[in-house]
Amino acid sequence: MTLFGIDRLLIEPELCEPLEGKRVALLAHPASVTRDLTHSLDALMAAGLKVTAAFGPQHGLRGDKQDNMVESDDYTDPVHGIPVFSLYGEVRRPTGQSMDTFDTILIDLQDLGCRIYTFITTLLYVLEAAAEQGKSVWVLDRPNPAGRPVEGLTLREGWESFVGAGPMPMRHGLTLGEMGQWFVDHFKLDVDYRVIAMDGWQPEAPPGFGWPAERVWINPSPNAANLNMARCYAGTVMLEGTTLSEGRGTTRPLELFGAPDIEPLAVMAEMRRLAPDWLAGCKLRDITFQPTFHKHVGEMCRGVHIHAEGPWYDHQAFKPWRLQALAFKAIRRLYPDYDLWRDFPYEYELGKLAIDVINGSPLLREWADDSEAEPGDLDALAVPDERQWLENSSKL
Repeated sequence: MTLFGIDRLLIEPELCEPLEGKRVALLAHPASVTRDLTHSLDALMAAGLKVTAAFGPQHGLRGDKQDNMVESDDYTDPVHGIPVFSLYGEVRRPTGQSMDTFDTILIDLQDLGCRIYTFITTLLYVLEAAAEQGKSVWVLDRPNPAGRPVEGLTLREGWESFVGAGPMPMRHGLTLGEMGQWFVDHFKLDVDYRVIAMDGWQPEAPPGFGWPAERVWINPSPNAANLNMARCYAGTVMLEGTTLSEGRGTTRPLELFGAPDIEPLAVMAEMRRLAPDWLAGCKLRDITFQPTFHKHVGEMCRGVHIHAEGPWYDHQAFKPWRLQALAFKAIRRLYPDYDLWRDFPYEYELGKLAIDVINGSPLLREWADDSEAEPGDLDALAVPDERQWLENSSKL
């Protein structure tokens, strides 16, 4: 049995001793549950900790917002009567008023192992605020369900955003607790930081390769419905910056892509022609779907479903970021004038294309749009970044 940080905190009395007499806050979301599926806020209250406030990231403490980029309000918890502050609403950094409600904040967030997932940026903002105001930060660690593989371009200087907290690749391979330590070291934060590590986590063990088979999957955000999505997400999240549907409005979001005006069999054939090794470790299947909301709502779309599961899954071979980039390149080759890149305000960033904000630079888009660029050219950009990150993160 793998014990997460919250489980150890509740069953090992010596871990709680430093919290005695302290005002405690909790930053959590719907997947913040114990091994018996009790929400962490309820479990900490039942354990007798002096919990004086709670914080919710994007989508809320209990999961109040279903769609993407929809803000949440502050409110009073109806069960426990404590204030719940939103860190995805009027503010995204904790304010002095909310910071005054606690001495130590416990962060219990299930991450997906991807730079763009906003929970790691929220972690950085909390660490920075805690350093300024002399507060303690504890991360109750959880698995990285995408495991240890690293992939993607490093975010370039000047491209920091709410979906780009620092110079890391798209798929970073760290747990949230490890990411917090990297933030402390990289940004030289003078903060009392502690990680309650997991016990028994085996990130290289099949079948989960990061996600313990005995633990129930609970959506950390509304469209993170299963382990397959978590594995695909470092690639499929780029679809948010395109006119292609990422499957929002279907039951398998961020595991597929499509549109009314593409031919999936032709796209898959072109992908295989360009870089067959980038398709390793998974199975692609052509599908037809009709989104009930979001892009192409009510239209019949044809597309591709990525199955990083079953007998086809190879944890080390699967490269979701390259796979999705290859799909963009294939569409460009087949439909040179396709209106691919979506121009709209993305996660509070104005005046930049969403695909560039997502990737932390224009490099991937420029590669996809360049008719002369080959897969090896993207490798030439990404491989040095990936090697450098592996070297840096191995020191944590």
